[in-house]
Amino acid sequence: MELGIWFGFRISGFGFHPSALRGDRYAGCRLNSKAMADQPITLAEFQKHIAERYELADRARGWSKTFAYFIEEVGELATALSAEGKDPQNLREEFADVLAWLCTLANVSDVDLSDAVAQKYLGKDRPEGTK
Repeated sequence: MELGIWFGFRISGFGFHPSALRGDRYAGCRLNSKAMADQPITLAEFQKHIAERYELADRARGWSKTFAYFIEEVGELATALSAEGKDPQNLREEFADVLAWLCTLANVSDVDLSDAVAQKYLGKDRPEGTK
């Protein structure tokens, strides 16, 4: 299922079952540095990349400190968005940082973001109207 671009990443490949073992969460994801550099990746693939690279340190840090880092990145994004003469490259980097820290927070909280998005926004009980 293709939803389009969200923060420069393709959201697709839903199918996580909450009862699955943690190690099986990203079954079927294809991820390598070449794929990341040459083409968009799915949200699940990016979350897997963050987990593989940082999860031990992230879990040791805990959710409260991880949340503080996430909020710091949101603040940097707000600053970049409100700057006069916005720097497009800086905006891209700040959006990427926010997404990376959101994935980190989801990982330490055992939340599969692709599944959460699919259930909340693509299911039959999805929100109606605008926000």
